[in-house]
Amino acid sequence: MQDSPIQLDPGPYRKRIGSLMRRPATSLDLSRSLAEAAQLMAAQNIGALLVSEHDRPVGILTERDLTRALARLGAAAADLPVGQAMTRGIISLPEDALLFRAIGRMRRLNLRYLAVTNGRGDYVGMVSARALLRQRAAEAQSVSDGIEGAGDAASLGAVRAALPDLCRALLEEKLSPSEIAAVISGIYADITTRAASLVEAQLQAENDPAPAPWCLLMLGSGGRGESLLVPDQDNAIIQAGSSEDDGWYARAGKRVSDLLDAAGIPYCKGGVMAMNTAWRGAQGQWRARVVEWVRRHSAEALLNVDIFFDLQPIHGERRLGEQLRSEALAAARASPLFLRLLAEQAAQIHPAIGLFGRLVEKEGLVDLKLGGLLPLVSAARCMALKLGLPATATQARLRAAAELGHIGAADLEGLLMAHELILGLLLRQQLADLAAGRKPGSRLPVAAISKADRARLKAALRHLEMLPDMVRNVLT
Repeated sequence: MQDSPIQLDPGPYRKRIGSLMRRPATSLDLSRSLAEAAQLMAAQNIGALLVSEHDRPVGILTERDLTRALARLGAAAADLPVGQAMTRGIISLPEDALLFRAIGRMRRLNLRYLAVTNGRGDYVGMVSARALLRQRAAEAQSVSDGIEGAGDAASLGAVRAALPDLCRALLEEKLSPSEIAAVISGIYADITTRAASLVEAQLQAENDPAPAPWCLLMLGSGGRGESLLVPDQDNAIIQAGSSEDDGWYARAGKRVSDLLDAAGIPYCKGGVMAMNTAWRGAQGQWRARVVEWVRRHSAEALLNVDIFFDLQPIHGERRLGEQLRSEALAAARASPLFLRLLAEQAAQIHPAIGLFGRLVEKEGLVDLKLGGLLPLVSAARCMALKLGLPATATQARLRAAAELGHIGAADLEGLLMAHELILGLLLRQQLADLAAGRKPGSRLPVAAISKADRARLKAALRHLEMLPDMVRNVLT
């Protein structure tokens, strides 16, 4: 492996914001006085408050705001309403975001406090710069910093191009392949979010604002947090208006996809992009679409499930995406026939291990996406749908199924190890491909896999052969 030019502390690429935030996020009405705000901060030993108007958070008040008011008004500042000293608007990140995103955002915007939201978009906590002080990641943070300051395809593309070096650094720091995949997915999501923000601003400047609240969804491996170094655009739009508003969302989806493609995240070959009619719609249209997928039991419907049920809201009104995911999960769980057909389809994806324990190869290459990841991902998804599990990440789905008693401890350990091993082999091969000037892919030269890794891979693939029976047991 070539040396990485990036030196970093791996902590921010492992931990989530929720692990460091202070909960709950304390709030105060904007009509209350600064004296009351100062007393509340002192009583709770906190340095920032959310400010609400009619019970809706509209701003943030920090120690710095109090100090500035005192410097300006002296003792009279005590009676000043909070609303006149606060910073209007709240900058936030979801609690499951990795720390490197918080560090990058706070450093770029010179923030001392960052609000934290849950999956529904509610403010549930606050993280301070002080809490992140020991988690700084030196120069590698520029990968994150560059996203929100990006104003065009070239600057977004520069962030994407920095990913291989970041991945090498994370491998050297002994992060697990699944942790690295989560970092990659997070950066792809941030790039996509930034592209959507730029497009939204462009349309606003053209006097063409969104007719209703909307949410951009990331689907597939990005939604699972399991992307590697071969990106594509699996995305969709849900909007709170009507089908008559579709023209705006068609324009927005097309511009987002064009911008991402120019930044080096190519168009989805299967057309799974919000620029295409099938992957955008109002809430009612999405409900009808999901019901049709579940009821039709067609090959196309099953393919859509493979992409759709890993969705994550990444931009806009996240509650729209969360509600859609909840409703889709309930619809799938309520259809035993649909789940049985999904399980049968998953059972047709065989691990790349053949007779006498030999790897299934073609022209000396073994496809570890088709013959490794897909059987595991598909089985975990099917079990999650049956059990009503909200998790989208493969390992989280497996662990949740195990907690419910459907996977034994030894089997769970074997499946998790298989997932890590296959992700790691794919990631290292993609890095090697890029270093050699080749297009990265999912097929590995068998001869290039070390003897030890080959033995571990064969054992892992044999372990995956139990998946069809495991899924059938969950469905019964």
